[in-house]
Amino acid sequence: MASFSSQGQGTVVITGKISGRTADSVAVSLRENPLDPKEQITYAPVSDKGEFRLALKVNGPTRADLVYNDDVTDLFLEPGYALDVRFKGNDLASSVKYKGKGAEANSYLSEVDASFVENDGFQVLPDNIMLYEAPFLSFLDYRRKQEEKFMERGTEGVDMSKAFRDYAKATITYSYANDRLTFPDLREQVVNTEGRLKMSPTYYDFLNDKALIENPSATQNELYQEFLLNYVHYLATADKHQRTDPDFYLVCYDLAKQKLSGPVKPIILGRVLQESFRFGHVKQSAAMLEDFRKIDKDNQYYPILVQDFNLHKTFAIGSPAPEFHLRTAQGDSVSLRDFAGKLVYVNFWRTTSGLSLRDLPYAVELAKKFEGKDIVFLNVALDENEGAWKQLVISRKLPGVHVRANGGMKAAIARAYGVQDVPTYILLAEDGTFLNTKPKRLSSRAAVDEIKESFGKAGTYSGIMPASSAGK
Repeated sequence: MASFSSQGQGTVVITGKISGRTADSVAVSLRENPLDPKEQITYAPVSDKGEFRLALKVNGPTRADLVYNDDVTDLFLEPGYALDVRFKGNDLASSVKYKGKGAEANSYLSEVDASFVENDGFQVLPDNIMLYEAPFLSFLDYRRKQEEKFMERGTEGVDMSKAFRDYAKATITYSYANDRLTFPDLREQVVNTEGRLKMSPTYYDFLNDKALIENPSATQNELYQEFLLNYVHYLATADKHQRTDPDFYLVCYDLAKQKLSGPVKPIILGRVLQESFRFGHVKQSAAMLEDFRKIDKDNQYYPILVQDFNLHKTFAIGSPAPEFHLRTAQGDSVSLRDFAGKLVYVNFWRTTSGLSLRDLPYAVELAKKFEGKDIVFLNVALDENEGAWKQLVISRKLPGVHVRANGGMKAAIARAYGVQDVPTYILLAEDGTFLNTKPKRLSSRAAVDEIKESFGKAGTYSGIMPASSAGK
């Protein structure tokens, strides 16, 4: 839902009638800035007769959503559009019809949705992901040809703007490019009965097409942006950098600076930054954000990124974990600083949670595997019933440090650590900073390897602070 031009701001008027009215309002939702998660929503009341009218400002051609109840359908809007929209109250997406200025473009979108998006035969998931390389590429080529034929028939001799034709063409181009680029990774995640496919030497040759990477007419197309972000990820992994590497997002940021140009460059740099805010080291993110400030000379994206950084920095890797003082099942008082110099694997749980109880045997095994190592397994019970918790811990002789926080999910420590549900696992570094806010579950076979790789990792992060991102 992004604007396709900063030129020609104007008004769009949408009127309509709903058969079988089921809600009191209808809305149009659009996002003017591709890095801003907040959507601009314009509501209109629906009369007893099912009629509505709304007007909104748009900065040039833009994609939007028409929303009624829980149903939604695509819109393409341009300044000066005067759309008349009709649909059934219980079936917006399938029944919508358009008249007026802009009707041709939006009717085409509706037909594309019915013919391709809602047709499982043209989707990668759930079935086509099972294919091997050759049949998967045949599927993608066939889908693209059908979409191109559909576009040729649906737009020939029809009064549609260049902006819309560019949008429709880019949607076909980057649906193909994204699905081809991400297929090996997605298949590995979904088809867990087989190992990762070994792709042929020519599989990624399509990325050598310069026009695919540098496409100014598609700058604000969401699929193009998604493709470029995936492209940067691919370049990083092809150069032997993994997402778990301490410098992964720094590498991606530098690659985007080197490989991309034009107005799309700051958008993709911003997308990498937003990933780093959530999964990277807080000091690296701060340094890259300061570097981005010099690139975003019009200050179009920087203020939004600063807000996003501030929202996530409390729980980012490298941020200090909140201190606490709690009592163990044996009555001793413990605090976070008591564990300085050791990894701390925190498990927020409840004795009434089935998932938490299911993980207990794995917690015992994990504690045995790391006995004598510089790691503490800290179990924070968010139980209201102190007696039941204490009895379970003592009777089962559960390993690790067991403490309880008064107040359950509303306990101060639960709020301080952002706990939304149990079990929640968090891994803290030896220096008391967040190292991983989503470590592998106690029951995961990969948890052992992940913990082994975490010893001393805080020092690894501090050793690669991004002087490398400056001046490229």
